[in-house]
Amino acid sequence: MVEQPVTDSGAAVRELRKQAGVTLRGLAAGIGVSVGTMSAIENGKVGLTVDRLREIAQCLDVPVARFLEPPGSANTAPEGDPADWRVFTPLTLDPVLESAIDVFEELGYHGATMRLIAAGADISVAGIYHHYPSKQHLLVALVNIAHADLAQRLDAAGDGVDAVTAFANMVEALTLFHVERRALALVLATELRRLEEPNRTHLQASMAQIEGRLLDTARRAADLGSFRSGDLSVATKAIVTMCMAVPTWTDDADAVQGRRIARQYASLALDMVGFHSGH
Repeated sequence: MVEQPVTDSGAAVRELRKQAGVTLRGLAAGIGVSVGTMSAIENGKVGLTVDRLREIAQCLDVPVARFLEPPGSANTAPEGDPADWRVFTPLTLDPVLESAIDVFEELGYHGATMRLIAAGADISVAGIYHHYPSKQHLLVALVNIAHADLAQRLDAAGDGVDAVTAFANMVEALTLFHVERRALALVLATELRRLEEPNRTHLQASMAQIEGRLLDTARRAADLGSFRSGDLSVATKAIVTMCMAVPTWTDDADAVQGRRIARQYASLALDMVGFHSGH
């Protein structure tokens, strides 16, 4: 099967290369191409394959999806104190992404059009294409925002406590995210199948990291005799899936209801991994 070129990434390659402090010659040598070819890639004269984009990402030590974000985007990192993982202040998103969440949630990815999203953001269609060349770029940006927020919360929830508490906190944080960021989480839960390569591979790796955080913590607790011994990977995967499904069966929850659901899920998760309460 012939790989299709990945478009609209040349400028991002140049920007991220400069941010990494890598010269054009250094990047060319790192991926085994000539300086002329590397220059053509950055100027959009040579298409990028998925494999080539992965090579560049590895050389610059950045996620593949960074090349598919709008240049200079300020929507890639959550704001606020990441250590306060139970507090969810509104994400600072540009009007286009705010509108995209609304339209994707209401009409789905295929039903959404750039014209509708532009109208919701009170911007011209030409203006929206200047920043986001396609619906795929919008979906990728939303995925990156969600996963950056979630990763910070999971790290903070498991920091500085014993393994059992860390595990329960991380499940609570994962559930809270899907309650408090319900609209965004619902879009992700229903539209992730729309991701194209290399975005799909990046998402799978990101999800594996989330499951890996939880599984590593569960194994530490099992080594201490607090959880059952044996393979905990299936239970961990089931717990993550359970948490991700919350926005598909809940309405917009108030803060009290959200905290209650999250605590209940943390308790259920402990049962699923065989927590020994008398240990």
